[in-house]
Amino acid sequence: MVMFSFVSSLLIYFSGVYVFSSKRKHLLVVLLSLEYIVLSLFFMIVIYLFSYDYDYYFPIVFLVMSVCEGALGLSILVSMLRSHGNDFFNSFCLSLC
Repeated sequence: MVMFSFVSSLLIYFSGVYVFSSKRKHLLVVLLSLEYIVLSLFFMIVIYLFSYDYDYYFPIVFLVMSVCEGALGLSILVSMLRSHGNDFFNSFCLSLC
C-alpha cells in the first residue's frame, strides 16, 4: 500500500513537471502546476514519515511555506492582471525598467 502511494505521488509529480515545462503560455497554468508539484511532494513526505513512524512537524512547516508561495504567486498574478489586462507571458516585456 505504501509503495502504491509512493508511485502514484511520483506520477503526480512528473505530470506536474510536464505541465510546468510544456504549457507556459498563461501564468495561471504555471502556478497551478507548481501547486500540483508541491502537493505531490507533500504526499511523498507524509508517506515517508508514515513508513518510518516519525513525527509530523515537518509537513506542517512545509505546508506553511507552500501556502506562502501560493499567496506570492497569486499576488503576482493579480498585479499582472491589473497592469496588463491578461496573464499571457508574451504580452509584457521584461526589458522595460
